Amino acid sequence: MGHQDYHPLSPRLPHCPEGLPRAAYMDKAWYDREMATIFARQWVMVGRAADFAAGKMRRVTLGEAQVIVVRDTAGALAAWHNSCPHRGSELCRQPEEEVGKLIRCPYHAFAFAASDGRLVSTAHAVPTEDFDRSAHGLRPVATRIWNGFLFLNLSAEPGEIWSDVGLNTMDSWPMDSLITGHHWEHDIDCNWKTFWENYSECLHCPGIHPELCDLVPLYGKGVMSPPVLAGWSPDGPEVPLLKEGATTWTKDGKPCGPIFSTLTEADRKVGYAFASLWPSAYVVAHIDYVRSVRIVPLGPEKTRLIAEWYFAPETLAQPDFDPADVAGFAKIVMRQDGEASEMNQRGMRSPAFKAARLMPEEYDIFRFQEWIRAEMGGTP
Repeated sequence: MGHQDYHPLSPRLPHCPEGLPRAAYMDKAWYDREMATIFARQWVMVGRAADFAAGKMRRVTLGEAQVIVVRDTAGALAAWHNSCPHRGSELCRQPEEEVGKLIRCPYHAFAFAASDGRLVSTAHAVPTEDFDRSAHGLRPVATRIWNGFLFLNLSAEPGEIWSDVGLNTMDSWPMDSLITGHHWEHDIDCNWKTFWENYSECLHCPGIHPELCDLVPLYGKGVMSPPVLAGWSPDGPEVPLLKEGATTWTKDGKPCGPIFSTLTEADRKVGYAFASLWPSAYVVAHIDYVRSVRIVPLGPEKTRLIAEWYFAPETLAQPDFDPADVAGFAKIVMRQDGEASEMNQRGMRSPAFKAARLMPEEYDIFRFQEWIRAEMGGTP
């Protein structure tokens, strides 16, 4: 079937371009460049802002940088490099620690204001007049909240949060009022991009995701959206996304609680909305709950997935409600994606593999790889 059978509005590629080279998925030098460029300049999601408790500081990782997120006792949120300006010691040693008005270095007891990072005390050290206290406060990390999610950025001049759709896509959802009901972490043996690329196409769906293809029949055709289908036209018949009788992504396709009252009729009809927030996360909004998945690089061939499910208070208050049961469906899919990504990673280690040859349906992978090249300064 030729390309002429597809509508001009189809996102399909008009050619089969070459993908990133083999080194991009396993070479330590390449990985280090990604950490120094992409993860040092882009906004990285680190969780729900509401889940950072007052009077606590929590360690998070942005690429190769250790950062502490602090919510002081007054409730103000800030982020700092986890490194004392004196001689570099880490400030927060545990995943999470108590904090009052001061952050005190555990090495030499220098103390800093938790709210604004200024140096308050040098403890037993007595500086000479050439020491400028104002220049030796904690090193700040930029913060931004979008739909209740906290993003951090290491850059001194951060730009906008990158999204494949408008950041207003989920404005109909009551995102700020949702509560974290379930948290799941899963480590996989593959490069972080390998997982992103698997997420970005559905050619693998018929062979990898039987449960998902049953719920979303379109995925069983190997495509992610109707415009990719041969013969599709915006004036043609509507292509349903969920199977008949299903309205959301649960094991039985039925809502786990009240449908969000703020949704438009179009939102309810489609049943879900995706937002990819490169390089660190994607968010999936359903009619009854929302899920986020964070992709955390741990090395050239190691990645951590951190998934969370968010619900309305009235949904969580239902008798015998189990958020883990709702999460069960997506966990099946993510485990399958993880195994497929590991299989892909192992195969790419072969010296016979030089680079992928992308198919027209892999337009989102192509866009992702072009973005990677641009962010790294034109890497091949």
